[in-house]
Amino acid sequence: MSTLFSRIIAGEIPGRFVWRDDRCAAFLTIAPLAPGHVLVVPVTEIDHWIDLPPDLLGHVMDVARTIARVQQEAFGPTKVAVLVVGEEVPHAHVHLVPFTRLDQLDFANAEVDPSPEDLDAAAERIREGLRAAGASGVAG
Repeated sequence: MSTLFSRIIAGEIPGRFVWRDDRCAAFLTIAPLAPGHVLVVPVTEIDHWIDLPPDLLGHVMDVARTIARVQQEAFGPTKVAVLVVGEEVPHAHVHLVPFTRLDQLDFANAEVDPSPEDLDAAAERIREGLRAAGASGVAG
C-alpha cells in the first residue's frame, strides 16, 4: 500500500513542491514547526532512513543541503535544523526546519492549521532561491 508521501509524490494528494527529480521530492509540510519547514523524501518507499542505499541517502542529503542553504538565506533563521525522526509516516524523510528558538523543534508545537497563503508564499520563496542558485531540481 502506498504511503502518504508516495501519494503526494504521485499527485494523488496535493503538495507544495519545491524540488522534484527522479530520486526524491521535497515539499512543505502541512504542520510546520517554523515557516519554510520542508520534507525531503525519497521516491522509493523505504520505511527507515538507515535502510536507504548509500547513494540514495547521499542524494537525499545533498538535496537537503541545497534546500537548507536557500532556507538560511530566505528566512534568516539562526540555523536550519535537520531532523530524521520517521515516526509519523512509514517512509524515510528528512525535516528541514529554519529555526530561531530551540522550542521550534518540538513536534508538540507544530502549527496544526497554517494559512494556505503563508505556505504558498514560503514554497515560492524557496523555489525562487533555488532557481537563483541554479539548482536543477526546482519544482514548478
